[in-house]
Amino acid sequence: MIKQFDNIKIGISESEHKLYEIACKKFGKRVADFKILKKSLDARDKGNIVWVYSVALSDTPFPAEPQPEKIKNPPAVAVIGSGPAGLFCALRLIEHGFAPIIIERGKPVEERVNSTQKFFTQHILDPNSNVQFGEGGAGTFSDGKLNTQTHDGLNRDALKLFRKFGAPEEVVYLNKPHIGSDVLYNVLKNIRAYVEVNGGRYMFDTLFTGFSKKGDKLKSISVRNVTTGQESELEVECAVCALGHSARDTFEMLSKHIELQPREFALGVRIEHLSREISFAQYGKSYTNLPAADYKLVSHAGERTVFTFCMCPGGVVIPSASEEGGVVTNGMSCYARNGTNSNSALMVQMKFSDFGNDDLFAGMRFQREIERRAYVAGGGSYRAPVQLYKDFAADRVSDKFGEVQPTYSAGTTFAPLAEVLPAVTVNSLKTAIPDMDRRLKGFACPDAILTGVETRFSSPVKILRDENCECVSLKGFYPCGEGSGYSGGITSSAADGLKIAENIFEKYKNH
Repeated sequence: MIKQFDNIKIGISESEHKLYEIACKKFGKRVADFKILKKSLDARDKGNIVWVYSVALSDTPFPAEPQPEKIKNPPAVAVIGSGPAGLFCALRLIEHGFAPIIIERGKPVEERVNSTQKFFTQHILDPNSNVQFGEGGAGTFSDGKLNTQTHDGLNRDALKLFRKFGAPEEVVYLNKPHIGSDVLYNVLKNIRAYVEVNGGRYMFDTLFTGFSKKGDKLKSISVRNVTTGQESELEVECAVCALGHSARDTFEMLSKHIELQPREFALGVRIEHLSREISFAQYGKSYTNLPAADYKLVSHAGERTVFTFCMCPGGVVIPSASEEGGVVTNGMSCYARNGTNSNSALMVQMKFSDFGNDDLFAGMRFQREIERRAYVAGGGSYRAPVQLYKDFAADRVSDKFGEVQPTYSAGTTFAPLAEVLPAVTVNSLKTAIPDMDRRLKGFACPDAILTGVETRFSSPVKILRDENCECVSLKGFYPCGEGSGYSGGITSSAADGLKIAENIFEKYKNH
């Protein structure tokens, strides 16, 4: 017999062994198996913050999970991109008996770390191996946040796969799970080993350059080694297009052959506070006994909606450009989240009226122009333009940092962000920050640092697909994940990859 018990509360300083004791007492039988289903923090009463659990107990071992059905004589499949969408698609394809080829323009994670460190410290950019491109995609250098707004049933499958390959056990039940960039490094290596042992293979340093078709069906894809320049053609029946949101050159190539649509997106800055101040605002004096606090804020006070995104407790702001002559920021934190500062993207929703939709890539050019302005304002060499909040609000250039020191490793330059960002973005931020401060005291800290710019929130284009997830213009070609316009974040991208794999399996299982 399996029984579930919800709303079990234990104090923040108490051991989870007490949880087990309470659950066993409620169960009233001999316990053969026990697992935590959900764990969340209730901090509504700062004088009595508690962990809240749902658990399952059984007097016999829990049944094993069913194994995916394997296909006979699977066709050749290429997965273009090794971010969460591409990797999890490949993992599910392997479970179904396929042997996918993973095409990745960047490098394996070990070499990619070297490329990014060289950029962070020496400002030498590799346009194919950076924070945006390489094994693991943009999520490799982030917080590894696995919470999502979507309710896809495959989200839980994605979390279980993260656990299988080395993420902490808690990612399958914690209300706001995260892995951390340091742990993701090993997860990616474990996934690669599994793929290769099971017949799949990787082609790193390999750019997807085109395809051929027979009638309306995919026949082959063309690739080029970015180091040697050697070109080759791979005959495949299916190709999963999991590019990520920053593959601008590949989007341009695809637009000549298949149907894409422009998309609206958001852009903004990174805002940086002292981690302890955010934790105190969220938890009060108990913050020292708890993990670094996160937050999620939305403001409708101004002309445009403003929202926080990719919040990194105890993290750093990182240089994230993938094109020369542009500044792009992102946030990153390790599993421990024990850095001095916390940061978040502070995003303003853009509309077609801001950049035009007279052609497919108007939004992409708009993003690139904002990145170029940031590069110039920063003084070149990928230094980021920054402004203290108090000076941003007063329209003056900052001249010194206060209690918050910047973490952006490529260096910063005091500059007026109003000369970098669109006017509607500046005005919306000025209205939103004090509005957000009403819900999170200290958010409008005078010394909070605004670092420009955050432009890679989502893809500026969408590759259209049908109800079977195939490209409407090319059978056998499967747009997938964030870059194709079908997800936003690690978990939803991984789930979309699983969805594509299931669709490919259904197509071929009876062949």
